[in-house]
Amino acid sequence: MRGGNGKVAYIDTEGTFRPDRIIPIAERFGMDPAAVLDNIVYARAYTYEHQYNLLLGLAAKMSGEQFRLLIVDSVIALFRVDFTGRGELAERQQKLAQMLSRLTKIAEEFNVAVYMTNQVIADPGGGVFISDPKKPAGGHVLAHAATIRLMFRKGKGEQRVCKVFDAPNLPEAEHVFQITPGGIADAKD
Repeated sequence: MRGGNGKVAYIDTEGTFRPDRIIPIAERFGMDPAAVLDNIVYARAYTYEHQYNLLLGLAAKMSGEQFRLLIVDSVIALFRVDFTGRGELAERQQKLAQMLSRLTKIAEEFNVAVYMTNQVIADPGGGVFISDPKKPAGGHVLAHAATIRLMFRKGKGEQRVCKVFDAPNLPEAEHVFQITPGGIADAKD
């Protein structure tokens, strides 16, 4: 089997994971869809505390099985739900920092890549030359926890644009792609 020769853990905080999307992607790469799906360990988190506890359980599972990728989609969503208003912002950021620290420890201890999705929020100070200014949610705590940050946006028609937003070893760059039934592909003009 191609890939990282290990399992993928997927923690879903928004209920957006669709296993049926995996089938045509696996087929595109000549892989057995059932085997690929068997290699994905899925969990749905409902509160930030549940999300943290899932990470603890996952760490125990990783000590006995080989994982190569941990996806948290979205790392900030439940924090934004469970902590509302400015009065809870400091506590939210502290709890978020604990979660991110746990993710870092898992990445280092089990040699697993961690891919976190984030949300964006309106940026009223974003400038008058940008039609719809947005910035990543989570503030500096989340920004400093990620080694490489990518920003995605819609392009023309079905196209999407991925921008290297911050990376220690990569220049700022953009790539245009599109999402097809078989997964991500280079954009067609």
